Amino acid sequence: MTILRLPGLIDVHVHLREPGGEHKEDYASGTAAALAGGITCVLDMPNTTPPTTTYARLMDKRQRACQGARCDVGIYAGASHDNLHELAAMAPAACGLKIYVNETFGPLRIDDATLLEQHIAAWPGPRPIVTHSEGDVLPLVLELAARHGQRLHIAHVATRREIELIVAAKERGQAVTCEVTPHHLFLSVEDRARLGPFGEVRPRLATPDDRAALWHYLDYIDCIATDHAPHTIAEKQSSTPPPGMPGLESSLPLMLTAVDEGRLTLERLIELMATNPARIFDLPIQPDTWVEVEIGPRERFGARPLHTRCGWTPFADLELAGRVRRTVLRGVEVFDGERVLAAPGSGRVLFGTAA
Repeated sequence: MTILRLPGLIDVHVHLREPGGEHKEDYASGTAAALAGGITCVLDMPNTTPPTTTYARLMDKRQRACQGARCDVGIYAGASHDNLHELAAMAPAACGLKIYVNETFGPLRIDDATLLEQHIAAWPGPRPIVTHSEGDVLPLVLELAARHGQRLHIAHVATRREIELIVAAKERGQAVTCEVTPHHLFLSVEDRARLGPFGEVRPRLATPDDRAALWHYLDYIDCIATDHAPHTIAEKQSSTPPPGMPGLESSLPLMLTAVDEGRLTLERLIELMATNPARIFDLPIQPDTWVEVEIGPRERFGARPLHTRCGWTPFADLELAGRVRRTVLRGVEVFDGERVLAAPGSGRVLFGTAA
C-alpha cells in the first residue's frame, strides 16, 4: 500500500443540474461528490433549466452556488440562438463560453455555421471557448477558432478521428486544448450490453480502437474531465433514458489504478487533473489544499456509498486500486475518507461579479 499527497484536483466539465434538475443533483450534493473524489474545484456547464445564456441567469446561478457549493465553482456562459448581445456582459464572471455544436437537450445547440462563427468571433475572453463538437463538425470548429485567433478547448474527445484532428492542429501551432473523460478511457461499446441504459452517454461509448487511440495520444490530451452528468435511476430505467453518467467520485480512483498499472505516471496525472486545467482556465491557486490518496489492494468501487444524489455509478463492478483518504481545502479537512465535512456555501464562486 502506498499513501500519496496530491494537489487539489480540478474538473473542468460537470453538470450540477441547478436550477431545474435538483432532483438529480444540486450545488451542495454535486460538490460533496467532488470533495469525496479529491476534486476541490469544478466548472459547471450551462445547460440547466433555464440555460445560462443571459447576464441575469448567470448572476442567479452564481447566487445559488454561493449558497450551496462546498468546493470552488466556476460557471460557464452558454451560446444560444439569441444571446450574442449578452456575451460581453457575461464574460468577466464566466469560466468560459460553452458552444454545443452537436446534439444537446434544450435550446443550446448552434447548428448554423454563420451563427457559430459569430459566437466564436464575439467572445471577448479572457477564458476559452469550449465546444461539444464531434465528428464531422470538429474541422469547422477548429478552422473558425484559428480564423478568429480564439483559444479553443474541445470537450470529451471520444474517437480516433477526433484526437488525430486535434493532434494535427496542435502540431500546426493552433491554440487548442482538449479533454477526455474517464468513461471513454475505461469503457467502450463492448460495455453497452452490460450497462444497458446506464451506459447511454454523449458522446457515445466508442470502439476499443477509439479507446486505444485516446491512450496512445495521451501526451496530446490536456485534461481529464468527468462530464459528470447525473440522472436518477428511475430516469435511466425509463423508456427514454437520458444520456449521461456520474463521474466525480470515480475519476481519481480510475486514474490512480492506471498509475498502478503503469499506463501513466503520477506526474502526468497531476498535469491532467490539476496543473493543466488551472492554466487553461486561468484558475486561482487554492493555498494549503491537497488530497491524500492510497494506491493498494484492489476493492470493488461500488462497495462504498456515493455522495452524488443520483446514487449510482457505471463503475460499480470494477476492482480499483486507488482510493481517496482525505481532502483538505484551504487548510480545512473537508472529506475524511467517509464523510464530507464541508458545509454548503463554504466553497468559493470564481471570478467575482460581471462588470
